Amino acid sequence: MGVEPENTLRSFVAAQQAGLDVIELDLHLSKDGALVVMHDTDVDRTTDGTGPIADKTLAELRALDAGRGEHVPVFEEVLDAVRSPLQAEIKDVAAARALAEVMTTRDLISRVEVSSFHDEAVAEIARLVPGVRTALIASRYGTDIVERAVEAGAATVCLNIRRLTLEVVEHARKADLRIIGWVVNTQDHLRLVRALGLDGATTDYPEIKRTGRFTA
Repeated sequence: MGVEPENTLRSFVAAQQAGLDVIELDLHLSKDGALVVMHDTDVDRTTDGTGPIADKTLAELRALDAGRGEHVPVFEEVLDAVRSPLQAEIKDVAAARALAEVMTTRDLISRVEVSSFHDEAVAEIARLVPGVRTALIASRYGTDIVERAVEAGAATVCLNIRRLTLEVVEHARKADLRIIGWVVNTQDHLRLVRALGLDGATTDYPEIKRTGRFTA
């Protein structure tokens, strides 16, 4: 989203072309049950429309401009537009159920990791899609995030880099959890990722990966 309209096919294609390892996206349900790719619960920030996603049909969402003439995509379109592995963030249990159906139908267990801020959504997708890889996301957290992740069955924690401490990292390692830092948009934050030995970083700027090899 640092270089192309956020959560659009155009941005995902650009991420793939830039050689990023995984593409992260966000899913919500439209009024008629489509898995819509958008971060916020409403369309105001990222399109020329207004109002909640849940109050709009897919056709109504399709009519919006998501930036540079891009349409609001559905999850299935992203699957077809790029070949990259995906990390799909879900916001609730209802989205987990809809995503589980697509993952089962299209056999996406190896390609799609599912993440959420909500423990119950992580637990639900794990219940519905045996063997799915899951991640628990947190912005404000303490070492308790490790116990929450283990309880929800998550193998990874995605943590706000601005709050990450060595104590949390060590606690997560003892529980055999992978750790992803977000959002890593500066060289200073990338150095922190390296210093703490994290498993990955989420960024809005593809050049972070290209400059990473020069970072001590």
